[in-house]
Amino acid sequence: MSNRIIIDCDPGIDDAAAMFLALASPELDVVAVTTGYGNGPVEVCTANAHRILAAAGRTGIPVYAGAGKPLLRDPNAGWASHIHGDDGLGGLDLPLPPPGHAGGEHGGGKHAALAILDLARESPRNISVVALGRLTNVALALALEPDAAGALQRIVVMGGAVNVPGNVSPHASANLYEDPEAAAMVYRSGVPIVQVGLDVCNQVTVSPAQLDAIATAGTPAARLLSRAAAFLRRSYESRGLMSPGEGVRFNDMPAVGYAIAPGLFTTVPARVTIETRSETNRGQTLADWLSPNPNALVCTEVDAPALTALFARRLTQGLSPG
Repeated sequence: MSNRIIIDCDPGIDDAAAMFLALASPELDVVAVTTGYGNGPVEVCTANAHRILAAAGRTGIPVYAGAGKPLLRDPNAGWASHIHGDDGLGGLDLPLPPPGHAGGEHGGGKHAALAILDLARESPRNISVVALGRLTNVALALALEPDAAGALQRIVVMGGAVNVPGNVSPHASANLYEDPEAAAMVYRSGVPIVQVGLDVCNQVTVSPAQLDAIATAGTPAARLLSRAAAFLRRSYESRGLMSPGEGVRFNDMPAVGYAIAPGLFTTVPARVTIETRSETNRGQTLADWLSPNPNALVCTEVDAPALTALFARRLTQGLSPG
């Protein structure tokens, strides 16, 4: 497997954690970051991608802004400010780094879907997408050129809930609920898919001791993540999603973890379909474990202690000291 990846994201505190892990890991070569709406409007998420890359000392990685809304539906007007803050990064109100990034000035330049297509063409079967947000950009790319499905090595999808409840409805995770039509297109496309959903994300809690270790690293990335994580912990605790002192879950981080260390995960092949017609079950991932034609590897278990240890080690040792 090639280690070259595009990170498609909507930063987001958990996106920041996932991106820092990818950038700190020699197993991965992050060739581009593409952004869309989700944890905030696309303009906010794109600005945050630049802030995260700057904190990691990786401003040479191009950033391409993409979709500002789902394919057929209106975006969630509230975004996710109740979890991530109005700026998507826990109210840190960080300045933008200077313009001049390879991907254009803070979200300008080529559309994310076109960037995905161009990179896939340039390196057929040698590049993967790690999709941390809504699947709108990837669906747009595949709609523009369906043959691109054969050029991508795989798509690692952060989303889905098969054996556990959803986090925005009883049945669905946020990324697939928000744009189920895009998710359905991607799952039907023929690109090999790895689904890293809430089945495993709910198992992965970064402990207070690990968060403290990251905080003491003193790098710009560690400082950003530590401050943002404090906001995320308060958001989760105030809503009864985690107990005080339990730690924090960065739900996007396990998707990058899979790209680095797939051996930490248990996967089961299945034919996964995305519910688009029923509003009650909108965005649900329906897994047919017995299908002779699986379209996804569904992650069902993870060695959480090993993954969180890897995360903490990389965040303390693998990023620029600034």
